[in-house]
Formats: sequence, structure tokens, C-alpha cells
Amino acid sequence: MLVGYARVSSAGQSLDLQLGDLERAGCEKVFAEKQSGTSAEARRALQDALEFVREGDTLVVTRLDRLARSSNDLHNIIAKVTAKGVKFRCVQQSGVDTDSGMGKLVLAILGAVAEFETDIRKERQREGIDKAKADGRYKGRKPSVDAAKVRELHAAGLGPSAIAKQLKVGRTTVYRSLQVS
Repeated sequence: MLVGYARVSSAGQSLDLQLGDLERAGCEKVFAEKQSGTSAEARRALQDALEFVREGDTLVVTRLDRLARSSNDLHNIIAKVTAKGVKFRCVQQSGVDTDSGMGKLVLAILGAVAEFETDIRKERQREGIDKAKADGRYKGRKPSVDAAKVRELHAAGLGPSAIAKQLKVGRTTVYRSLQVS
């Protein structure tokens, strides 16, 4: 059985292209989600797909970066499916499979490239934020609570839980606000 897995990183993105590609590839069952690919454990549909596949099945994705963003995650996922007697294949990267030694080599190389691309993207983002801060254009996100209001309520005798409830924020936010003061 061909079992597909599709993923986009955010709710604003569409899964339609991937779902169409997986259907054309012959996938009988498809697991899909809108979730960041940085951690395999946080992706419920991926975990469901890995539990669902059985010996003789093939797990199919459209591109390798839809499955994993780090070499470590990629190798762990491939090890899980291989241990179950499940093969792996990418639709748009035809040399990526676990059927041959060459396919396994290509898989490892592309996994390393995907991780490298993620690292480069993070570096560029950090450089952009640092430059914006230096130029005075980046202030970070606005505080979720007014620290002065938290201190005022605390001075009036309210505890962190009561303050959090009154201001409709988490207790951790209140604690952080109190530590800053």
C-alpha cells in the first residue's frame, strides 16, 4: 500500500498541490497537517502515518523537506519505517528512496542539504533582525501585559494566579513581569 504524508508549515498555506501529487502517485491513504517541520515529535499526522504503515507499505512524500528539516529527524524517521519493513519514496525527487544503496546515499545527501538550508535561513533571519535592531526599526513583539499594572496589582496584595486571571494572561507572564521590575 502507498501511504502519503503531506505537510505545510502554516495555516495560511495550502496542502492542495501535495495532496494532488500524492493522489496521482497512487497513495491510497494520506496523512496531512499544517505544522512546522522542525520537530517530528510535534507532528501528530506524521506520528499517525508512522504508526499506520505496515510491512510492505511505502511511505510517500512529495519532497524530502516535507518529511524532515534536520538530518537527525530524517534518519530517525527512515530508521523507524525501515525497521517496520516499510519503504520510502519522494515523488518530486525520483532518486530518493530506500530501495537501493544509491537511493539511500541520495537520501542522506539531500537530508544534509535540507538541514543546511534551514540553518542558512535562520542565520539570514537573525542577521535581518540584528540589522533592524541596529537601525531602530525592530522593537520585538509588544508585551502581552502591562508590567506596571502587574506590579500595581501585586502591591495591592494579589498573588500571581489572581493577577493572571484578572489580566487574562498566563501565570508565567505574570512571574516574568514581576522579575523584570
